[in-house]
Amino acid sequence: MVFSSPVFLLIFFPSIFIIYFNPFFKSRVFKNSILLIFSLFFYAWGEPVFVFLMIFSIIINYFFGIKINILDKSDANQKIQLHTNKKRKRYLIYSIIWNVFILFIFKYLSFLSTIFNQIFPNNFLPVVEIKLPIGISFFTFQIMSYIFDVYYKKVDVQKNIFNLALYVSVFPQLIAGPIVRYETIADEILNRKETAENITAGTKRFILGLAKKCLLANYLAVIADLIFDNNFKTALDFTFVDAWIGAIAYSMQIYFDFSGYSDMAIGLGLIFGFHFEENFNYPYLAHSVTDFWRRWHISLSSWFRDYVYIPMGGNRCKKSKAYFNMFVVWVLTGIWHGAAFTFWLWGIYYFVLLVIEKTLNLDNCKNKISRFFTHILTLLFVIIGWVLFRSNSLQDSFNYIKIMFTFNFTAEKICFLENYYLKNGGMILILGFVALFPLVSYKRMIIEKIENKINNKKKIFFSTFINSICQIMLLLIFVSSVLMCIKSTYNPFIYFNF
Repeated sequence: MVFSSPVFLLIFFPSIFIIYFNPFFKSRVFKNSILLIFSLFFYAWGEPVFVFLMIFSIIINYFFGIKINILDKSDANQKIQLHTNKKRKRYLIYSIIWNVFILFIFKYLSFLSTIFNQIFPNNFLPVVEIKLPIGISFFTFQIMSYIFDVYYKKVDVQKNIFNLALYVSVFPQLIAGPIVRYETIADEILNRKETAENITAGTKRFILGLAKKCLLANYLAVIADLIFDNNFKTALDFTFVDAWIGAIAYSMQIYFDFSGYSDMAIGLGLIFGFHFEENFNYPYLAHSVTDFWRRWHISLSSWFRDYVYIPMGGNRCKKSKAYFNMFVVWVLTGIWHGAAFTFWLWGIYYFVLLVIEKTLNLDNCKNKISRFFTHILTLLFVIIGWVLFRSNSLQDSFNYIKIMFTFNFTAEKICFLENYYLKNGGMILILGFVALFPLVSYKRMIIEKIENKINNKKKIFFSTFINSICQIMLLLIFVSSVLMCIKSTYNPFIYFNF
């Protein structure tokens, strides 16, 4: 089930909202039970078999967490304490092995068996075909973050398995993130407050995320898929302008798709009293590749930083070791995204860019003119990276990038592009470009400047007028988004694949 589907918008969410906020049931245990039941149903709607895999993984990791906690008892005897630490580490390793194992089986076994059969065509091993459970990388990384935090004593172990199951499976962030740390919502599992302010703010956030998805990402996807998959047939050759339009459309599509989902998840979480951390911070305004990854998929970047990069030594070691640590992180980042050489090379691509950037110290550049040029370069490299990420094979990506820098352009092709892309998708591309900027912040800044220049009586009228206009626009955006969801037959979420 996806947030932008009629089933979710018209049946699932109204149902859970009415039951959850029933005034006759105020018990936290009741509310948590309702959330857990609906969350498991939400996942089982699309994965009726794999929901049991998730439940089993929760049970296994609950056991590991309890064992790590039981062994964490202080003892005056140093030898006993040393023995205890070894046992705790052993159970941590068991947990890592289990979680990596299920990722390997469901994400990589089919891919590796296919590669093996291509290399050794006469071998007796069959090609294994296993369906990929939606969101397995997200809920597995959430479980692993809980185990790591219990081991490092950042959080207390969760002794109630149903509360742990709620943390892992709560439906807003279940299948496409953000990757929520247990420490972020540990207290809110039992002590959160559902307020009218949070419900209002969460609803607004959800509507904006839904608009990103339905009014922008889905239409940008049509343009991007048309060009990347090269399904359209014309008498004209595939030009470098076609390639750039496709690359830019996909760059905007993946941002609005994923950040839109994160907005909806954060908004829904807020409605039910959970405060999830931000996952995006206008990444295409980044002035460097390092800055881009501070802004893009923040929950994944911070996960690898805290649980892989820093434990390996981070940058507090020899430069060669620090670069090796970075290499491991970016290879794992590529592997996390999927079983394809394009993803793996994409991870290594960013490793190379970051090494060059650190060597030239570009991230710390303060000069405005220099930062402008580094911003343009960052966008260029990010767009090229998305071509690699989107392509079906390495050969396709190399051919596509080659076309991007092959200037085969004529007046006849200009006419075609104007009539085809600009007529059918030009407005969406323009709206997408505008929406890359922090429009809400700009709106607040402009309103504050106007309010500072008028007297109190006019200020009250102006504020009421602006709020009314905003509410009407928000309602129109919501109605338009819902109508598009009902009308559209093309409604993919890119990150469901991970």
